[in-house]
Amino acid sequence: MTMADITHKHSALADAQGLFFGTTMAATGVLILTHLGLVTGQTAGLAVLISYMTGWGFGPVFFVINLPFYWLGFRRMGWAFTLKTFAAVGLLSVISMALPGYFRIEQLHPVVGAILFGMVTGAGLLALFRHGASLGGVGIVALYLQDKIGFRAGWTQLLFDAGVFALAFAVIEPLPVLYSMLGALVVNMVIAINHRRDWYVAT
Repeated sequence: MTMADITHKHSALADAQGLFFGTTMAATGVLILTHLGLVTGQTAGLAVLISYMTGWGFGPVFFVINLPFYWLGFRRMGWAFTLKTFAAVGLLSVISMALPGYFRIEQLHPVVGAILFGMVTGAGLLALFRHGASLGGVGIVALYLQDKIGFRAGWTQLLFDAGVFALAFAVIEPLPVLYSMLGALVVNMVIAINHRRDWYVAT
């Protein structure tokens, strides 16, 4: 089942609201993550690590990393999904740069922060999936490889995440990486439990 399979007809306004909500929640998650010096999986996690290593902002790095994946997105999901995903990635990049000027965190325990990151990011991703979009990246490659050579998409994503967290151990201290794994677990649990086609109601 893909994101495109579970979407129903929405008005342009409903899609715009869904994309804005989803990307704002994801940007809030990134703010929590980077405030605590944590990382996550998938393309966003790689962008966070690159931002830590180079000092470049997460937003521009995330936007550039996703550029190679849009052709595969078009081939696998179609133009509507690809355009919405491009818009979602662009929005997340912009909002993640703007948000720290309006929202600052003074005190947050890493365990609580990791859980909050997982919850708000999971909610954001669910909204994007519901409106036929994603945050691009390795998920598109995973689905493409599954179609082409039969390698399960979940395994591709798991291997990529393993590489990201292995790199994280070389970039940041071990304890923050463990907190980061907790956050990634919460994200995946939110999606695994709530991302069900039979729970959606056509509109």
